[in-house]
Amino acid sequence: MELTAANTAIVLDSTADYPEAHTRFANWRVIPLYVRFGDVSFRDYVDLAPEEFYSRLRAATTLPTTSQPTPQDFLDAYGGLAAYERIYSLHISGKLSGTVESARIAAAELGGDRVRVLDSGTASAALALLALAVQRLLDRGTSDEEVTQLIAAFGREAGLLFTVDTLEYLARGGRIGKAQAFAGQLLHIKPILGIRDGEVVPIKRVRGNNRAFAELIAQFTAATEDGPELRVGIAHADAPERAEALAAMVRRERPQAHIDLLTTLGAVVGAHAGPGTVGFFWFPQKGYPA
Repeated sequence: MELTAANTAIVLDSTADYPEAHTRFANWRVIPLYVRFGDVSFRDYVDLAPEEFYSRLRAATTLPTTSQPTPQDFLDAYGGLAAYERIYSLHISGKLSGTVESARIAAAELGGDRVRVLDSGTASAALALLALAVQRLLDRGTSDEEVTQLIAAFGREAGLLFTVDTLEYLARGGRIGKAQAFAGQLLHIKPILGIRDGEVVPIKRVRGNNRAFAELIAQFTAATEDGPELRVGIAHADAPERAEALAAMVRRERPQAHIDLLTTLGAVVGAHAGPGTVGFFWFPQKGYPA
């Protein structure tokens, strides 16, 4: 079976931080996770935009909590995609959220292999970059085998780095993973973090935002080569000036690369990363320089 954008849908969850996905691609859907302030629950990006979320977060006396979509949420989404012969459902790491398990329950209830659920092993704009890479295959015609190969290459070759103002949000949300080793450090120590094997891991610690920025540049340039195949995503938590500085760096250091998206972390990822976070993602999709 040849897969195309006309017969294959892509389903993401809102941790991809790509709320405009469905307006850009008719075959995409985004399933929102939930964030709760006290007794009030909001759907990520649907009921609570990032700007309002960060305003609420700064005024909150207790941190918000988050929860995954229900299997019924996925069943509703899959049911609305009846015109598509294949659905690729791509989701945040199962070590960071139960979202992918809800998707698997829904797919199993539908039966057959029309819906293919994937634990991406990553999060945020890295998930959006993966979906964009799959879409490029669909746009010129592809197969399940080629998509599987692409996903495997993404797991090997994609890069993800981020830095946070404080580890407090990751620690309280239980998403700190092996980066626990950096917790409780001196003021102004900035951790450089990544995601490996689906969980947050420490990469390096530096002092101050300027050195953190310099370290992101050093890690990126060491891991990449300039070329039109290089795809980049940048995401920030209410820190647009840091994101723009990273974008300027990419244009300077890797002028042929494509910045596929520059986005604001939504309520769910932002609740665990905290204000001031900036994330940096890349993937060299071979054979796709356009």
